[in-house]
Amino acid sequence: MLVRTRRGWELPESAATPEALVVGRRKGLGLIGGGLTAGLGLLRNAPASAQGAAAPGDPRFDPGRATTPERNATTYNNYYEFGDSKDVVSAARKLKMSPWSIRFEGMVAQPREIGLEDLLKQVRMEERVLRHRCVETWAMTVPWTGFPLSEFVRLAQPSSGAKYLVLETAQQPDVMPGLRQIWYSWPYIEGCTLAEAQNELGFVATGMYGKPLPPQNGGPIRVLFPWKYGFKSGKSVVKVTFTDKRPVSFWEQLQSSEYGFWANVNPAVPHPRWSQATERLLGNNERVPTRIFNGYGEFVADLYKGLEGERLYT
Repeated sequence: MLVRTRRGWELPESAATPEALVVGRRKGLGLIGGGLTAGLGLLRNAPASAQGAAAPGDPRFDPGRATTPERNATTYNNYYEFGDSKDVVSAARKLKMSPWSIRFEGMVAQPREIGLEDLLKQVRMEERVLRHRCVETWAMTVPWTGFPLSEFVRLAQPSSGAKYLVLETAQQPDVMPGLRQIWYSWPYIEGCTLAEAQNELGFVATGMYGKPLPPQNGGPIRVLFPWKYGFKSGKSVVKVTFTDKRPVSFWEQLQSSEYGFWANVNPAVPHPRWSQATERLLGNNERVPTRIFNGYGEFVADLYKGLEGERLYT
């Protein structure tokens, strides 16, 4: 059953640019991934508002920041397993997304692997419109379909000593040419604290724009930390490990002076090679001010109290 709850940190439906003006009318939330028919009924009862945007000029839909046109959000992607350019759509189409499973390991009640179809039957599906901010200073606003990241914690049943989640993404050497680049430390690893994973803003996406999550955007399943720089949001997740040791993430291993563990968005802390004070919106290339915690500070700032000695930003 699709449960749709409105929270203060969500962008309003008004953020949606009428898709009829871009790529055609949005369809109801139907398929979550190719071949995943068993879990698909979870999304078929999407609200009417998810099936099409209101006519332009409706005063209820004064967005503040428009939803990024689908064609931009799905064709401008960082996915280094498929190459180091932004144009990885053709290469990513070769990703084998079905069948797909997630393995829970480490400090959990019982290590196990669960198929994505079965997982989707056990979680509460939602649609959220969220901002996404890349450390490279480009940004987008996307309607995602998925479930709270805290559901991973609930399903895994970690032991009381677990403090962190380690998120590992897929490796398919036959279709991922980037894995041959030996200067990268594969697999792609990201991590967060248990408290961050249980925060209501953390999200696991299985769809976007009312459609299955495409491979170049991390399909069939990815994580989202909307208050952090985008490299923290691992794509095509295959394993979640619970541990009492803080993980060293993929980019942190390569260059810890530029890519830290926390990676919270902060306009006042520049990247060593560029300013983070503004960001470029995909779709119109407008430059707008960057907001602390990407605008979600009200909901996540308390997670970092008492960490004054930590380097919380990249």
